Amino acid sequence: MSSAWLLPEHIADVLPAQARRLEELRRGLLDMARGYGFELVMPPLLEHLDSLLSGTGHELDLRTFKLVDQLSGRTLGVRADSTPQVARIDAHLLNRAGVTRLAYCGPVLHTRPQGPLATREPLQFGAEIYGHAGLEADLEVMDLALDGLRAAGLGDLVIDLADARLVRGVLDGVALDAAALGEVIAALAAKNSARLEALAAGFPAEARSGLLALPLLYGDGATLAAARERLPARPMIHAALDDLAWLASHLARVHPDVRVGFDLSDMGGYSYYSGTRFAVYAPGAADALLRGGRYDEVGAVFGRNRPAVGFSADLKVLVACAPVPPQRRAIRAPWSEDQALRQAVRRLRSEGETVVCILPGHEHEGQEFDCDRELVAADGPAGKTWTLRAL
Repeated sequence: MSSAWLLPEHIADVLPAQARRLEELRRGLLDMARGYGFELVMPPLLEHLDSLLSGTGHELDLRTFKLVDQLSGRTLGVRADSTPQVARIDAHLLNRAGVTRLAYCGPVLHTRPQGPLATREPLQFGAEIYGHAGLEADLEVMDLALDGLRAAGLGDLVIDLADARLVRGVLDGVALDAAALGEVIAALAAKNSARLEALAAGFPAEARSGLLALPLLYGDGATLAAARERLPARPMIHAALDDLAWLASHLARVHPDVRVGFDLSDMGGYSYYSGTRFAVYAPGAADALLRGGRYDEVGAVFGRNRPAVGFSADLKVLVACAPVPPQRRAIRAPWSEDQALRQAVRRLRSEGETVVCILPGHEHEGQEFDCDRELVAADGPAGKTWTLRAL
């Protein structure tokens, strides 16, 4: 039996009902981002590999498909994340001096799925602010992220805050090569205290105790007070905790329906985060619906080390978690060469209505539209006319 119709593992077609929901969500989020002042950009699907992976670390390298360009002989990569591309656009193509707000939405490709049921072709939506180092930019992208999830129909949201500076502050003065640091980060991400204890066996006492405390520092507002007691008293750590407290207080006032929490050892997502980080969760989702944070160093390799903060989400995940909307209301019309009918159909469509013309022999077939009205013929003084009738 032929298997030519089979797709690769963790790659799937998007069928009509889900495609409509994805497209409506994409349009809604991009319109919302525009309302915040974000400009749309469309980076290419593939680039030279050295540009695509600049400054992103080993994790993104492993997720990136590579191929050889038949024109130049250089190695190309299919993007696994759009953030480095948008940083390149800000640094080299726009090259603005002030604040730049950029949004994007497009497919990315992963060499491996991030979970047992995950797709390898996420539809990534993101928004990023360049050129402002203050927490006002961090708060703005969090506001947009939460407003966007609400617009998708998601409720009971939880936003967990963290900061990459905490780990750097705890490990300050500890000599670690890239491989050893990667092991520590992986153990923190898995909250594997036994592994952390083994890795930190030779660390100075202050760094070792702080590192072992990080996986235990999660929960509500009391987490920050506990962190001030258990983590080393270093300026970088105090600055990070102060910033998290400021963000939490503002989020609680503006989004009283969102529970604000902390997970100070959260290492999920890409390794380029340099400051505050956040992840948003909702009931029914096995992992974070979106992740974001500050990544001030991501543009350095492009010659402009600009402050940057943003977030990204997979719209396929959001659609799967959001409530299913009702079928779109539509009008059913018979197919006919009658000019009055054809004019009525064109007029209704120009007014924004969905009119489904039933082709001959297909009167009883279904589709994703809820036809609650139909065009019917009526004889009048001026001849045949077509009017709407409720079904």
